[in-house]
Amino acid sequence: MDEDSDTTPKQQSEHKHSNERSHSPKPRKRNPIKRFLSILGPGLITGAADDDPSGIATYSIAGASLGFATLWTALLTLPLMSVVQYLCAKIGMVSGMGLGGVLRRHYSRSLLYPAVFLLLVANTINAGTDIGAIAAAINLLVPVPIVYLIVPIALLIVAVQFWGSYRLISGVFKWLTLALFAYIGAAFLAKPNWREVISATFVPRLSFDKTYLTTLVAILGTTISPYLFFWQASQEVEEEIRNGRQTIEERQGATYAELRNAVLDTDVGMFICNLVFFFVIVAAAATLHTHGKTNIQSATDAAQALEPFAGAAAKYLFAVGLIGVGFLAVPVLTSSAAYAVAETFRWECRLDDKPREAKQFYLVIAASTLVGMLINFVGINPMSALFWTAVINGLVSPPLLVVIMLVSNNKEVMGDKVNGLATNVVGWAAAVVMVAAAIGLLVTWGD
Repeated sequence: MDEDSDTTPKQQSEHKHSNERSHSPKPRKRNPIKRFLSILGPGLITGAADDDPSGIATYSIAGASLGFATLWTALLTLPLMSVVQYLCAKIGMVSGMGLGGVLRRHYSRSLLYPAVFLLLVANTINAGTDIGAIAAAINLLVPVPIVYLIVPIALLIVAVQFWGSYRLISGVFKWLTLALFAYIGAAFLAKPNWREVISATFVPRLSFDKTYLTTLVAILGTTISPYLFFWQASQEVEEEIRNGRQTIEERQGATYAELRNAVLDTDVGMFICNLVFFFVIVAAAATLHTHGKTNIQSATDAAQALEPFAGAAAKYLFAVGLIGVGFLAVPVLTSSAAYAVAETFRWECRLDDKPREAKQFYLVIAASTLVGMLINFVGINPMSALFWTAVINGLVSPPLLVVIMLVSNNKEVMGDKVNGLATNVVGWAAAVVMVAAAIGLLVTWGD
C-alpha cells in the first residue's frame, strides 16, 4: 500500500514536517523484536476479533459441507481486508476522529443514521450469539450447564470494559490473540492431505451450486464486516489519546512513518485472521467432510465432532480458541457499536474515560451486551440470528466501503494523505466484491 498523492514533493515535505512537529515520534526501541511488537496494536486486535465464534462457525460449516473447495478465498480476502482496514486506520489517524465522527462532519445524516442503527442491531445479535458460544465452549472443558455460564460471562466482559483502562484492555486483547493459534494446532492434528490443501488454495474451484454460493457470500460477509471499520478508526484515535493528543486538532495529521507502521499493524492482523480462517476450514474438511459429517450448526458442534477423527486434543484446542477469541470479540462488537453511536451524537467515547465521564458511551456498551445476552434465553435460534446478522452486514458493508473510499480520497479530510493508485485499485475492488456479495446474498436468500 502506498501513501502517495497528487501534491507536489515540496507540499508533501512541508506538510510532513508540520505533522512531525505535532506528532513527536516514540523513542525507537533497539531490540527489533520489541520494536515490531510495539507497532502491533489496533490492526492486530481487529484481525483477531474478525475470527469471532460466529466467523469460526462459518469457516467450520464451509469445511464440513464443501471440503477444501473454499480455501482459495483466503488468498482473495487477504489483500482486500488489509487495504480496507488500513484505510480505516488512516482515516482515524489523519482526521483525529472515528469513522462515525468523520461521516457526521462531512457526509449526509441520511447515510449515517441508518448505517449506525443497523450496525448496532447486527453487533448486538452477534455479541449475544458469541456469548452463547463462549459458554458452550467452556462447557466442553468443564461440566457446568451452559445456562449458568451466560450471565457471569456477560457481566465479566462488561466489568472489564467499565473499569479497565484502555492500556489494560488493549494489553489483554493482544494476549487473547494467542488463542487463535489453537486452531492451527487442531488443523495439524486432523492430518489433512496437504497436496489437496495446496491445490485447493491456489486453484479456485468455482460452482454455481446454491450451497457453494451461500457459503462464499457468508465467508465474505464475516471477514469484511462493518463493525471492524468503526473499531479500527476509533482505536487509532484511542492510541493517539493514549500518547497525549487530547484534542482533535492535536490528533489531526499523521507522518508517513506512522502510516507505514499502520500498514504493518493491519497487514499482520489480517494475515493472522486469514491464516486462522484457512486452518479452520482445513481442520473441518480433513475430518468432518472426509467422514461424511457435513451438517454442523455451530463452532462448538465442530469442536465436538473433531474428537472421533482427530482426538480429544483437537477438540480441546478448538474449545480454547473459541473461549479466547470470544472474550476478545464481544467487547470489540459492543464497543464498536458504542463508538459509532457516540460519535454520531457527539458524546464522549473513550475506553480510558471512567463511566461517569462518558455515561452514554458506556450505557450503549452495557445495553448492547445485556440485550445480546438475553438472546440466549428467549428461544431465538442462534444460527437464525447469525443469518440475519449476515444479511444486515451484507447490506451495510457495500455503501460503507464506498464511503470509506470517498473519505480516504477527500483532501478536505485527508490533506496530502489521500490514496495512491495501488490503494485505490484494491480498495475499490473490495467495494465491488462486497456489492457482488450483497447481490448474491439477496439472490440466494430469495431462492
